[in-house]
Amino acid sequence: MSDKETAISIEELCVMKMTQSNDKNSVVSTSKPRKVIIFSAEESSDIAGIDKLATAVEGTKASGQTDKPKIQKVPMVLRGHINFEKFYEPRAVPIGPIHHKDEKLQLAQQYKPRLAARFVKESGKTTTDLYEKIKEEMEELKLFFDPEVIKDYKEDELSWMLFLDGCSTLQFMHGVANNKMREYNIKSDQVAFAQQDLFLLENQIPFKVLTLLIDSSNAKADLNKSIKRFLQMNVMAPSHMWESIDIDIEKEDPTHLLELLQKFAVSQSTKHDELWKKCFPLSFLIREKQNTSQKSFRNMKELREAGIDLKPSKTCSLKDIHFTSICFTGRLKLPPLVVDDSTGPKLLNMIAYEMCPDNFRTDYEVSSYVSLLDSLIDHSNDVKELRSAKILYNLLGSDDEVAHLFNEIATDLVTCPSFYDEVISKIQKHYENKMMTWMAEAYNTHFSTPWTILAFVGALIALGLTFVQTWYTIHPADPGN
Repeated sequence: MSDKETAISIEELCVMKMTQSNDKNSVVSTSKPRKVIIFSAEESSDIAGIDKLATAVEGTKASGQTDKPKIQKVPMVLRGHINFEKFYEPRAVPIGPIHHKDEKLQLAQQYKPRLAARFVKESGKTTTDLYEKIKEEMEELKLFFDPEVIKDYKEDELSWMLFLDGCSTLQFMHGVANNKMREYNIKSDQVAFAQQDLFLLENQIPFKVLTLLIDSSNAKADLNKSIKRFLQMNVMAPSHMWESIDIDIEKEDPTHLLELLQKFAVSQSTKHDELWKKCFPLSFLIREKQNTSQKSFRNMKELREAGIDLKPSKTCSLKDIHFTSICFTGRLKLPPLVVDDSTGPKLLNMIAYEMCPDNFRTDYEVSSYVSLLDSLIDHSNDVKELRSAKILYNLLGSDDEVAHLFNEIATDLVTCPSFYDEVISKIQKHYENKMMTWMAEAYNTHFSTPWTILAFVGALIALGLTFVQTWYTIHPADPGN
Protein backbone atom coordinates (compact mmCIF):
# COMPACT_ATOMS: atom_id res chain seq x y z
CA MET A 1 0.00 0.00 0.00
CA SER A 2 1.47 3.37 -1.02
CA ASP A 3 1.75 6.46 1.19
CA LYS A 4 -1.23 8.04 -0.61
CA GLU A 5 -3.54 5.11 0.04
CA THR A 6 -5.78 5.03 3.09
CA ALA A 7 -7.54 1.94 4.47
CA ILE A 8 -10.98 2.55 5.96
CA SER A 9 -13.92 0.37 6.78
CA ILE A 10 -17.37 0.49 5.16
CA GLU A 11 -18.79 1.98 8.33
CA GLU A 12 -16.22 4.78 8.32
CA LEU A 13 -17.00 5.53 4.67
CA CYS A 14 -20.71 5.87 5.47
CA VAL A 15 -19.91 8.29 8.26
CA MET A 16 -17.73 10.37 5.92
CA LYS A 17 -20.52 10.57 3.30
CA MET A 18 -23.09 11.62 5.90
CA THR A 19 -20.77 14.30 7.21
CA GLN A 20 -20.10 15.70 3.76
CA SER A 21 -23.79 15.81 2.84
CA ASN A 22 -24.80 17.54 6.07
CA ASP A 23 -21.97 20.03 6.10
CA LYS A 24 -22.73 22.06 2.95
CA ASN A 25 -20.76 25.09 4.13
CA SER A 26 -17.52 23.24 4.65
CA VAL A 27 -14.38 24.39 2.83
CA VAL A 28 -13.20 22.16 -0.01
CA SER A 29 -9.72 20.78 0.49
CA THR A 30 -7.10 21.64 -2.12
CA SER A 31 -4.94 18.62 -1.36
CA LYS A 32 -4.62 15.77 -3.87
CA PRO A 33 -7.35 13.16 -3.71
CA ARG A 34 -6.57 10.00 -1.71
CA LYS A 35 -7.07 6.53 -3.04
CA VAL A 36 -9.49 4.81 -0.69
CA ILE A 37 -9.27 1.06 -0.08
CA ILE A 38 -12.43 -0.29 1.50
CA PHE A 39 -12.25 -3.20 4.01
CA SER A 40 -15.19 -5.22 5.20
CA ALA A 41 -16.39 -5.06 8.80
CA GLU A 42 -14.67 -8.38 9.58
CA GLU A 43 -11.32 -7.19 8.19
CA SER A 44 -11.64 -3.89 10.07
CA SER A 45 -12.27 -5.79 13.32
CA ASP A 46 -9.12 -7.86 12.75
CA ILE A 47 -7.05 -4.71 12.21
CA ALA A 48 -8.43 -3.17 15.41
CA GLY A 49 -7.56 -6.36 17.27
CA ILE A 50 -3.98 -6.27 15.98
CA ASP A 51 -3.70 -2.62 17.07
CA LYS A 52 -4.88 -3.54 20.57
CA LEU A 53 -2.40 -6.42 20.70
CA ALA A 54 0.46 -4.12 19.71
CA THR A 55 -0.60 -1.64 22.38
CA ALA A 56 -0.66 -4.40 25.00
CA VAL A 57 2.85 -5.53 24.00
CA GLU A 58 4.15 -1.98 24.29
CA GLY A 59 2.50 -1.65 27.69
CA THR A 60 4.25 -4.81 28.87
CA LYS A 61 7.60 -3.47 27.69
CA ALA A 62 6.98 -0.17 29.47
CA SER A 63 6.14 -1.82 32.77
CA GLY A 64 9.21 -4.05 32.55
CA GLN A 65 7.56 -6.56 34.92
CA THR A 66 9.23 -4.76 37.84
CA ASP A 67 6.16 -3.52 39.70
CA LYS A 68 5.25 -4.99 43.06
CA PRO A 69 2.68 -7.79 43.00
CA LYS A 70 -0.79 -6.59 43.97
CA ILE A 71 -2.76 -7.61 47.03
CA GLN A 72 -5.11 -10.15 45.50
CA LYS A 73 -6.94 -13.42 45.92
CA VAL A 74 -5.24 -16.81 45.93
CA PRO A 75 -4.37 -17.87 42.34
CA MET A 76 -7.05 -19.90 40.61
CA VAL A 77 -4.83 -22.99 40.30
CA LEU A 78 -4.78 -23.29 44.11
CA ARG A 79 -8.41 -22.45 44.81
CA GLY A 80 -9.51 -26.05 44.23
CA HIS A 81 -7.56 -27.25 47.28
CA ILE A 82 -9.67 -29.65 49.33
CA ASN A 83 -8.86 -27.72 52.55
CA PHE A 84 -8.97 -24.25 51.01
CA GLU A 85 -10.89 -22.61 53.86
CA LYS A 86 -8.59 -24.13 56.49
CA PHE A 87 -5.38 -22.97 54.86
CA TYR A 88 -6.25 -19.76 53.00
CA GLU A 89 -9.15 -18.01 54.76
CA PRO A 90 -9.03 -16.14 58.09
CA ARG A 91 -10.57 -17.86 61.10
CA ALA A 92 -10.46 -15.00 63.61
CA VAL A 93 -9.74 -11.52 62.24
CA PRO A 94 -10.28 -10.09 58.73
CA ILE A 95 -7.55 -7.71 57.58
CA GLY A 96 -7.97 -5.70 54.39
CA PRO A 97 -10.85 -5.57 51.91
CA ILE A 98 -11.17 -9.19 50.69
CA HIS A 99 -12.77 -10.68 53.84
CA HIS A 100 -13.83 -7.43 55.50
CA LYS A 101 -17.55 -8.13 55.05
CA ASP A 102 -17.41 -11.82 56.00
CA GLU A 103 -20.28 -12.26 58.48
CA LYS A 104 -18.68 -15.09 60.44
CA LEU A 105 -15.73 -12.83 61.31
CA GLN A 106 -17.70 -9.81 62.51
CA LEU A 107 -17.43 -10.81 66.18
CA ALA A 108 -13.67 -10.36 66.07
CA GLN A 109 -14.04 -6.82 64.72
CA GLN A 110 -14.74 -5.60 68.26
CA TYR A 111 -11.06 -5.95 69.15
CA LYS A 112 -9.83 -3.63 66.42
CA PRO A 113 -11.09 -0.31 67.87
CA ARG A 114 -9.68 -1.22 71.29
CA LEU A 115 -6.25 -2.03 69.88
CA ALA A 116 -6.32 0.99 67.57
CA ALA A 117 -7.23 3.33 70.44
CA ARG A 118 -4.31 2.01 72.48
CA PHE A 119 -1.98 2.51 69.50
CA VAL A 120 -3.11 6.12 69.05
CA LYS A 121 -2.63 6.81 72.74
CA GLU A 122 0.89 5.33 72.82
CA SER A 123 1.86 7.10 69.58
CA GLY A 124 1.54 10.52 71.19
CA LYS A 125 -0.59 11.76 68.29
CA THR A 126 -4.29 12.29 67.74
CA THR A 127 -6.62 10.05 65.75
CA THR A 128 -7.14 12.86 63.24
CA ASP A 129 -3.40 13.34 62.69
CA LEU A 130 -2.80 9.64 62.00
CA TYR A 131 -5.91 9.21 59.86
CA GLU A 132 -4.98 12.20 57.70
CA LYS A 133 -1.61 10.54 56.99
CA ILE A 134 -3.47 7.60 55.46
CA LYS A 135 -5.98 9.75 53.54
CA GLU A 136 -3.19 11.83 51.99
CA GLU A 137 -1.64 8.70 50.46
CA MET A 138 -4.83 6.97 49.32
CA GLU A 139 -4.14 7.37 45.61
CA GLU A 140 -0.86 5.52 45.99
CA LEU A 141 -2.22 2.98 48.48
CA LYS A 142 -5.00 1.94 46.10
CA LEU A 143 -2.36 0.96 43.56
CA PHE A 144 -1.22 -1.83 45.90
CA PHE A 145 -4.51 -3.66 45.37
CA ASP A 146 -5.91 -5.66 42.50
CA PRO A 147 -8.78 -3.41 41.34
CA GLU A 148 -11.21 -6.32 41.67
CA VAL A 149 -10.81 -6.54 45.46
CA ILE A 150 -11.53 -2.84 46.14
CA LYS A 151 -14.14 -2.06 43.46
CA ASP A 152 -17.02 -2.27 45.96
CA TYR A 153 -15.48 0.19 48.44
CA LYS A 154 -15.75 3.96 48.43
CA GLU A 155 -12.52 5.82 49.11
CA ASP A 156 -13.56 7.04 52.59
CA GLU A 157 -14.64 3.52 53.54
CA LEU A 158 -11.36 2.05 52.27
CA SER A 159 -9.19 4.69 53.95
CA TRP A 160 -10.86 4.16 57.34
CA MET A 161 -10.50 0.40 56.96
CA LEU A 162 -6.77 0.73 56.25
CA PHE A 163 -6.32 3.09 59.18
CA LEU A 164 -8.17 0.84 61.64
CA ASP A 165 -6.52 -2.37 60.40
CA GLY A 166 -3.09 -0.74 60.36
CA CYS A 167 -3.30 0.63 63.92
CA SER A 168 -4.77 -2.57 65.38
CA THR A 169 -2.23 -4.79 63.56
CA LEU A 170 0.72 -2.78 64.82
CA GLN A 171 -0.60 -2.80 68.38
CA PHE A 172 -1.30 -6.54 68.19
CA MET A 173 2.26 -7.31 67.03
CA HIS A 174 3.66 -5.04 69.72
CA GLY A 175 1.57 -6.81 72.37
CA VAL A 176 2.56 -10.33 71.26
CA ALA A 177 6.24 -9.45 70.96
CA ASN A 178 6.29 -7.96 74.45
CA ASN A 179 3.93 -10.47 76.07
CA LYS A 180 1.22 -7.89 76.82
CA MET A 181 -1.86 -9.59 75.41
CA ARG A 182 -3.35 -10.24 78.85
CA GLU A 183 -3.33 -6.50 79.42
CA TYR A 184 -5.47 -6.19 76.28
CA ASN A 185 -7.97 -8.78 77.62
CA ILE A 186 -7.51 -11.06 74.62
CA LYS A 187 -7.43 -14.81 75.24
CA SER A 188 -4.53 -17.03 74.19
CA ASP A 189 -6.54 -19.07 71.68
CA GLN A 190 -7.73 -15.88 69.95
CA VAL A 191 -4.14 -14.62 69.84
CA ALA A 192 -2.98 -17.88 68.21
CA PHE A 193 -5.62 -17.76 65.46
CA ALA A 194 -5.06 -14.03 64.87
CA GLN A 195 -1.32 -14.62 64.37
CA GLN A 196 -2.07 -17.17 61.65
CA ASP A 197 -4.55 -14.79 60.01
CA LEU A 198 -1.94 -12.04 59.67
CA PHE A 199 0.06 -14.21 57.24
CA LEU A 200 -2.69 -15.20 54.81
CA LEU A 201 -2.41 -13.93 51.23
CA GLU A 202 -6.04 -12.77 51.15
CA ASN A 203 -5.75 -11.05 54.53
CA GLN A 204 -3.24 -8.29 53.81
CA ILE A 205 -2.96 -4.51 53.69
CA PRO A 206 -0.07 -2.58 52.12
CA PHE A 207 3.01 -2.54 54.34
CA LYS A 208 3.23 1.15 53.46
CA VAL A 209 0.19 1.70 55.72
CA LEU A 210 2.21 0.34 58.63
CA THR A 211 5.28 2.43 57.78
CA LEU A 212 3.17 5.61 57.53
CA LEU A 213 1.75 4.98 61.00
CA ILE A 214 5.13 3.98 62.46
CA ASP A 215 6.87 7.07 61.07
CA SER A 216 4.14 9.26 62.56
CA SER A 217 4.44 7.69 66.01
CA ASN A 218 6.70 8.84 68.83
CA ALA A 219 7.42 5.15 69.56
CA LYS A 220 8.96 4.39 66.15
CA ALA A 221 12.02 2.52 67.46
CA ASP A 222 9.96 0.31 69.77
CA LEU A 223 7.46 -0.51 67.02
CA ASN A 224 10.18 -1.55 64.55
CA LYS A 225 11.77 -3.69 67.22
CA SER A 226 8.40 -5.31 68.01
CA ILE A 227 7.70 -6.11 64.34
CA LYS A 228 11.11 -7.74 63.99
CA ARG A 229 10.56 -9.80 67.13
CA PHE A 230 7.05 -10.78 66.03
CA LEU A 231 8.33 -12.03 62.67
CA GLN A 232 11.16 -13.95 64.33
CA MET A 233 8.55 -15.68 66.50
CA ASN A 234 6.53 -16.67 63.40
CA VAL A 235 9.31 -17.80 61.09
CA MET A 236 8.81 -21.51 62.02
CA ALA A 237 12.27 -21.82 63.60
CA PRO A 238 13.18 -23.13 67.08
CA SER A 239 13.22 -20.35 69.67
CA HIS A 240 16.97 -20.66 70.29
CA MET A 241 17.59 -19.62 66.66
CA TRP A 242 15.35 -16.54 66.55
CA GLU A 243 18.14 -14.09 67.30
CA SER A 244 20.18 -15.39 64.34
CA ILE A 245 17.58 -13.93 61.94
CA ASP A 246 18.78 -10.38 61.46
CA ILE A 247 16.98 -8.21 58.92
CA ASP A 248 16.80 -4.42 59.00
CA ILE A 249 13.08 -3.84 58.49
CA GLU A 250 13.55 -0.14 57.71
CA LYS A 251 15.63 -1.07 54.64
CA GLU A 252 13.06 -3.52 53.31
CA ASP A 253 10.24 -2.53 50.97
CA PRO A 254 7.76 -5.45 51.02
CA THR A 255 4.28 -5.37 49.59
CA HIS A 256 2.78 -6.70 52.81
CA LEU A 257 3.52 -8.69 55.99
CA LEU A 258 3.41 -12.06 54.23
CA GLU A 259 6.22 -11.02 51.88
CA LEU A 260 8.25 -9.78 54.84
CA LEU A 261 7.77 -13.13 56.61
CA GLN A 262 9.04 -14.87 53.49
CA LYS A 263 12.14 -12.65 53.50
CA PHE A 264 12.76 -13.67 57.12
CA ALA A 265 12.26 -17.36 56.27
CA VAL A 266 14.79 -17.41 53.44
CA SER A 267 17.25 -14.82 54.79
CA GLN A 268 20.83 -15.97 55.14
CA SER A 269 23.30 -13.41 56.43
CA THR A 270 26.45 -14.97 54.98
CA LYS A 271 28.91 -13.70 52.38
CA HIS A 272 28.26 -16.84 50.34
CA ASP A 273 24.59 -16.02 50.07
CA GLU A 274 25.24 -12.44 48.96
CA LEU A 275 27.66 -13.66 46.31
CA TRP A 276 25.16 -16.29 45.14
CA LYS A 277 22.47 -13.62 44.71
CA LYS A 278 24.71 -11.49 42.52
CA CYS A 279 25.70 -14.47 40.38
CA PHE A 280 22.27 -16.11 40.22
CA PRO A 281 21.94 -16.19 36.40
CA LEU A 282 25.37 -17.81 36.06
CA SER A 283 24.78 -20.31 38.85
CA PHE A 284 21.46 -21.21 37.22
CA LEU A 285 23.24 -22.29 34.03
CA ILE A 286 26.01 -24.12 35.87
CA ARG A 287 23.60 -26.09 38.03
CA GLU A 288 21.45 -26.97 35.06
CA LYS A 289 24.47 -28.68 33.49
CA GLN A 290 25.37 -30.49 36.71
CA ASN A 291 21.98 -32.18 36.96
CA THR A 292 22.68 -34.97 34.49
CA SER A 293 20.51 -37.64 36.14
CA GLN A 294 16.97 -37.75 37.42
CA LYS A 295 16.31 -38.21 41.13
CA SER A 296 15.64 -41.89 41.90
CA PHE A 297 15.64 -41.87 45.72
CA ARG A 298 12.16 -41.70 47.19
CA ASN A 299 12.51 -41.01 50.90
CA MET A 300 14.79 -40.61 53.87
CA LYS A 301 14.88 -44.34 54.60
CA GLU A 302 16.56 -45.06 51.27
CA LEU A 303 19.13 -42.31 51.85
CA ARG A 304 19.97 -43.73 55.28
CA GLU A 305 20.54 -47.13 53.73
CA ALA A 306 22.94 -45.49 51.29
CA GLY A 307 24.98 -44.09 54.19
CA ILE A 308 23.60 -40.52 54.18
CA ASP A 309 23.24 -38.94 57.63
CA LEU A 310 21.26 -35.85 58.62
CA LYS A 311 22.53 -32.80 60.45
CA PRO A 312 20.76 -29.51 61.25
CA SER A 313 22.09 -26.42 59.48
CA LYS A 314 23.63 -23.63 61.52
CA THR A 315 20.92 -21.20 60.41
CA CYS A 316 17.16 -21.55 60.00
CA SER A 317 17.14 -20.11 56.48
CA LEU A 318 15.19 -22.33 54.11
CA LYS A 319 18.05 -21.86 51.63
CA ASP A 320 20.72 -23.20 54.01
CA ILE A 321 20.80 -26.73 52.54
CA HIS A 322 24.08 -28.51 51.78
CA PHE A 323 25.36 -32.01 51.01
CA THR A 324 28.89 -33.36 51.41
CA SER A 325 30.20 -36.85 50.61
CA ILE A 326 33.22 -38.24 52.51
CA CYS A 327 34.45 -41.78 51.78
CA PHE A 328 31.38 -44.02 51.94
CA THR A 329 29.26 -41.64 54.04
CA GLY A 330 27.28 -38.59 53.08
CA ARG A 331 25.96 -35.71 55.16
CA LEU A 332 22.84 -33.73 54.33
CA LYS A 333 22.33 -30.48 56.25
CA LEU A 334 18.81 -29.07 56.47
CA PRO A 335 17.47 -26.02 58.38
CA PRO A 336 15.52 -26.79 61.59
CA LEU A 337 11.77 -26.33 61.20
CA VAL A 338 9.02 -26.23 63.82
CA VAL A 339 5.89 -28.02 62.59
CA ASP A 340 2.68 -26.98 64.33
CA ASP A 341 -0.87 -25.95 63.36
CA SER A 342 0.37 -22.73 61.73
CA THR A 343 3.09 -24.33 59.55
CA GLY A 344 0.74 -25.53 56.80
CA PRO A 345 -1.08 -22.18 56.34
CA LYS A 346 2.17 -20.18 56.42
CA LEU A 347 3.97 -22.36 53.87
CA LEU A 348 0.95 -22.60 51.57
CA ASN A 349 0.29 -18.85 51.61
CA MET A 350 3.95 -18.06 50.91
CA ILE A 351 3.73 -20.53 48.02
CA ALA A 352 0.51 -18.85 46.83
CA TYR A 353 2.28 -15.48 46.94
CA GLU A 354 5.13 -16.89 44.84
CA MET A 355 2.56 -18.19 42.32
CA CYS A 356 0.67 -14.90 41.91
CA PRO A 357 0.57 -14.12 38.17
CA ASP A 358 2.05 -10.63 38.65
CA ASN A 359 4.85 -11.68 41.03
CA PHE A 360 7.97 -11.45 38.88
CA ARG A 361 10.23 -10.83 41.87
CA THR A 362 10.11 -14.41 43.17
CA ASP A 363 12.68 -17.19 42.82
CA TYR A 364 10.23 -19.77 44.23
CA GLU A 365 12.42 -20.32 47.32
CA VAL A 366 9.65 -21.66 49.58
CA SER A 367 8.11 -23.80 46.84
CA SER A 368 11.52 -25.33 46.09
CA TYR A 369 12.17 -26.03 49.77
CA VAL A 370 8.80 -27.73 50.29
CA SER A 371 9.33 -29.79 47.13
CA LEU A 372 12.74 -30.96 48.37
CA LEU A 373 11.40 -31.83 51.82
CA ASP A 374 8.51 -33.72 50.25
CA SER A 375 11.02 -35.79 48.25
CA LEU A 376 12.51 -36.96 51.57
CA ILE A 377 9.19 -37.72 53.30
CA ASP A 378 6.87 -40.56 52.32
CA HIS A 379 5.92 -42.13 55.63
CA SER A 380 6.09 -41.53 59.36
CA ASN A 381 9.48 -43.30 59.56
CA ASP A 382 10.98 -40.56 57.38
CA VAL A 383 9.60 -37.92 59.74
CA LYS A 384 11.08 -39.84 62.66
CA GLU A 385 14.51 -39.73 61.02
CA LEU A 386 14.25 -35.96 60.53
CA ARG A 387 12.94 -35.50 64.04
CA SER A 388 15.75 -37.60 65.57
CA ALA A 389 18.28 -35.43 63.73
CA LYS A 390 16.68 -32.28 65.26
CA ILE A 391 15.62 -30.99 61.84
CA LEU A 392 11.86 -31.27 62.37
CA TYR A 393 10.34 -30.28 65.71
CA ASN A 394 6.95 -31.98 65.72
CA LEU A 395 4.40 -29.96 67.69
CA LEU A 396 1.57 -31.01 65.40
CA GLY A 397 0.87 -34.50 66.72
CA SER A 398 1.90 -37.86 65.33
CA ASP A 399 4.61 -38.35 62.71
CA ASP A 400 1.88 -39.61 60.37
CA GLU A 401 0.21 -36.19 60.50
CA VAL A 402 3.46 -34.43 59.59
CA ALA A 403 4.08 -36.79 56.67
CA HIS A 404 0.52 -36.24 55.43
CA LEU A 405 0.91 -32.45 55.76
CA PHE A 406 4.01 -32.24 53.56
CA ASN A 407 2.62 -34.69 51.02
CA GLU A 408 -0.51 -32.51 50.84
CA ILE A 409 1.08 -29.08 50.55
CA ALA A 410 3.60 -30.25 47.95
CA THR A 411 0.84 -30.65 45.34
CA ASP A 412 0.83 -28.34 42.27
CA LEU A 413 4.16 -26.68 43.09
CA VAL A 414 6.22 -24.57 40.71
CA THR A 415 9.89 -24.76 41.71
CA CYS A 416 13.09 -23.04 40.63
CA PRO A 417 15.21 -25.74 38.98
CA SER A 418 18.51 -24.15 40.00
CA PHE A 419 17.76 -23.73 43.68
CA TYR A 420 18.55 -27.19 45.02
CA ASP A 421 19.71 -28.84 41.80
CA GLU A 422 23.30 -28.99 42.97
CA VAL A 423 22.32 -30.63 46.26
CA ILE A 424 20.02 -33.18 44.60
CA SER A 425 22.65 -33.96 41.96
CA LYS A 426 25.28 -34.69 44.64
CA ILE A 427 22.86 -36.85 46.62
CA GLN A 428 21.92 -38.79 43.48
CA LYS A 429 25.58 -39.33 42.57
CA HIS A 430 26.28 -40.72 46.05
CA TYR A 431 23.12 -42.81 45.98
CA GLU A 432 24.01 -44.42 42.63
CA ASN A 433 27.54 -45.42 43.75
CA LYS A 434 27.12 -49.14 44.59
CA MET A 435 30.48 -49.44 46.35
CA MET A 436 29.53 -46.65 48.75
CA THR A 437 26.13 -48.25 49.31
CA TRP A 438 27.63 -51.67 50.12
CA MET A 439 30.16 -50.14 52.52
CA ALA A 440 27.40 -48.11 54.14
CA GLU A 441 25.26 -51.22 54.57
CA ALA A 442 28.18 -53.04 56.20
CA TYR A 443 28.78 -50.09 58.49
CA ASN A 444 25.10 -49.82 59.45
CA THR A 445 24.92 -53.56 60.09
CA HIS A 446 28.02 -53.88 62.29
CA PHE A 447 28.79 -50.41 63.68
CA SER A 448 25.52 -48.47 63.92
CA THR A 449 25.00 -49.08 67.68
CA PRO A 450 27.23 -50.05 70.64
CA TRP A 451 25.58 -53.48 70.72
CA THR A 452 26.36 -54.27 67.10
CA ILE A 453 29.94 -53.10 67.65
CA LEU A 454 30.29 -55.41 70.70
CA ALA A 455 28.79 -58.26 68.73
CA PHE A 456 31.25 -57.64 65.88
CA VAL A 457 34.22 -57.48 68.27
CA GLY A 458 33.00 -60.61 70.02
CA ALA A 459 32.76 -62.40 66.68
CA LEU A 460 36.33 -61.35 65.84
CA ILE A 461 37.60 -62.60 69.21
CA ALA A 462 35.76 -65.88 68.76
CA LEU A 463 37.19 -66.22 65.27
CA GLY A 464 40.69 -65.50 66.60
CA LEU A 465 40.39 -68.06 69.40
CA THR A 466 39.09 -70.62 66.93
CA PHE A 467 42.08 -69.96 64.69
CA VAL A 468 44.53 -70.37 67.62
CA GLN A 469 42.84 -73.58 68.75
CA THR A 470 42.97 -74.97 65.21
CA TRP A 471 46.66 -74.02 64.88
CA TYR A 472 47.66 -75.84 68.03
CA THR A 473 45.56 -78.82 67.05
CA ILE A 474 47.46 -79.12 63.77
CA HIS A 475 50.81 -78.11 65.24
CA PRO A 476 50.90 -79.47 68.83
CA ALA A 477 53.69 -78.25 71.08
CA ASP A 478 56.86 -80.48 71.30
CA PRO A 479 56.87 -82.12 74.79
CA GLY A 480 60.67 -82.02 74.85
CA ASN A 481 60.68 -78.28 74.58
